[in-house]
Amino acid sequence: MTPGVILLAATPIGDAADAPPRLRRALTDADLVAAEDTRRLRALASRLGVRVTARVISFHEHNEHQRAPDLVRAAQDGARVLVVSDAGMPAVSDPGYRLVRVAADAGVRVSVLPGPSAVLTALALSGLATDRFCFEGFVPRKGGDRARALRALADERRTMIFFESPHRLAATLADMAETFGADRQAAVCRELTKTYEEVRRDTLGALVDWASGGVRGEITIVVAGAEPVVASVVDHVGRVLALADAGARLKDAAATVAAETGLSKRELYQAALDARG
Repeated sequence: MTPGVILLAATPIGDAADAPPRLRRALTDADLVAAEDTRRLRALASRLGVRVTARVISFHEHNEHQRAPDLVRAAQDGARVLVVSDAGMPAVSDPGYRLVRVAADAGVRVSVLPGPSAVLTALALSGLATDRFCFEGFVPRKGGDRARALRALADERRTMIFFESPHRLAATLADMAETFGADRQAAVCRELTKTYEEVRRDTLGALVDWASGGVRGEITIVVAGAEPVVASVVDHVGRVLALADAGARLKDAAATVAAETGLSKRELYQAALDARG
């Protein structure tokens, strides 16, 4: 029997015309389609002019744990299993991660049909640094949990990307402004690739004011990373003196602090001498 495959297929995040040609072929050729929302899948197929003859089953966050072994067994039996979420790439803030893990453990081939991504689309539109970034998904809904999650990212130097619902956007931006600083640069991307696409680039403080009036649509937030903290000899000379007072030679104390901070050993030593008078 020819081994089957599990294919994770990206679907349009707004405009159906963004669907890659391979998606049409995959929908036609699949033996089994696992869809986050079966009605949306059939609506998408209709817009693409594709008739899905495969069996279609629901596959979402509440049943992924139970359905994953069944999908893996189907692939083991030779089936072409297609997995699609409502929009974007399965397994990226959508069902699919557990399935990939189960398939990998079973030695079943998993492949990807690449396509639209709200994460990368928002990053490209943000005007913020793209060389290093991290995707944080949805922040916690409750205020206290959200504040703690953001505090853990206060020193993150990579550009950060978040998903958020429109009715929580203002509160989330306010917490970001409090944690990251109201002057931190950010972008709110709304309704990406859709008719009313909008990108607001400003400081977090200004974006809070804008969002307080109410915002609709699918939301992706992109926030600039923290600026690197530049170490200062003045800030660390006390540490040198403390090590010296504890019994270390002054030069050795300066060398220790230099290794910890990246500062000049000579400048630390001279600053410690000056401080001692």
